[in-house]
Amino acid sequence: MARIIALDFGKQRTGIAVTDELQLIASGLTTVNTKDLLQYLKDYSAKENIAVIVVGEPKRWDNTPSESEVSIQVFLKKLKTYFPLIPIDRQDERFTSKVAFQTMVESGLKKKQRQNKELIDEISATLILQSYLNRI
Repeated sequence: MARIIALDFGKQRTGIAVTDELQLIASGLTTVNTKDLLQYLKDYSAKENIAVIVVGEPKRWDNTPSESEVSIQVFLKKLKTYFPLIPIDRQDERFTSKVAFQTMVESGLKKKQRQNKELIDEISATLILQSYLNRI
């Protein structure tokens, strides 16, 4: 089977998570500069089969899209051009950053480690992917 990859897209950094080949377990993969994201995904897809790309969908409390959705839509158009054969799905990402930070606190990470925004983005991508796996 192929892996499912999830993205916590941000203007500067994007957290990436991936499943195992059986699509059972979501694990953090890395965080990359968003400007390098498409190249990273191209390189990754050359080594691994990707079944689906899941992109976090930021929403406000009232279920309307957040302002970052504009940037995500631009990215999604490019993504579809680069990967026309891979389905792209969306997953609500509300509260993932807060849950990621809380997870870091509960796991005993020191304050300095909890300030690592790249780690927060990677954990957020993992939470997005796990929510997606729970939904399908």
